[in-house]
Amino acid sequence: MKNVVVAGGTTGMGREIALHYLRAGASVTVIGSTPSRGADLLVAARELPGTATFLQADLLSVAENHRVIKEIQSRYDKLDVLVLAAMVPFVKRRETVDGLEGAFVLYYLSRFILSYGLTDLLERGESPIIANLGATGITKGAVNWDDLQFAGKYSMVKATISGGRANDLLAVHYLQNHPDGRTKYFGIQPPYTKSGTNHLPQPLRALAKVSAALFAKPPAESVRDTLAVLDDQPDERLILRAVGRPVDPRLKTFDPQAARKLYELTKEMI
Repeated sequence: MKNVVVAGGTTGMGREIALHYLRAGASVTVIGSTPSRGADLLVAARELPGTATFLQADLLSVAENHRVIKEIQSRYDKLDVLVLAAMVPFVKRRETVDGLEGAFVLYYLSRFILSYGLTDLLERGESPIIANLGATGITKGAVNWDDLQFAGKYSMVKATISGGRANDLLAVHYLQNHPDGRTKYFGIQPPYTKSGTNHLPQPLRALAKVSAALFAKPPAESVRDTLAVLDDQPDERLILRAVGRPVDPRLKTFDPQAARKLYELTKEMI
């Protein structure tokens, strides 16, 4: 039986991935911040052969990320799949309890902590893989090296782009630091998807709702390419896909030196 952890698994693609593994009989732990959505998932899981657990956590907190790791270590002796899907856009700068910028934490730092912190369990798994939903393949913008936390001037778009580029580099430095490991890293840019959430204020919320109704795919459709890779993994350890198509790992967004620089900065930060 596979053991699966999905961070951000109560809505959207994360939920669909969790349900996929529950249908296959896996033990799935879903991490989310909203108890009602966790309860809804557990209700949906009752009719499926797998075992579902909801773990409420605020992934904006460094301490909460470490608590999640301890909870998972106490529950499993191995881990086969780690899915990183939690993300919320912040129109205004959101400072976390650790004094960090919210988009940076959800899009990069939380995923850093969970990836590295659960490696020992993953290395014991069957064909272990980390699936990281983000903006793989998009080359616009760069990490905001001079102000990672956007403490000076904040822009939701620029902060999100910076977090996305940092997330790309996470895949690179993770494999740099585990050159002999078995765990694969799967960076994903999904299609535009109806996530089931809308954290934007008005009038942006209304505009986003209309746009999603016109152009976004339902999660069950968006997740197909991702599930195909998870179920039939290619041989390479760094797997990159943008809307189902392979992405060249030689793109500037996966620069090994930049990845090493970000890793060193992150170590100092936490």
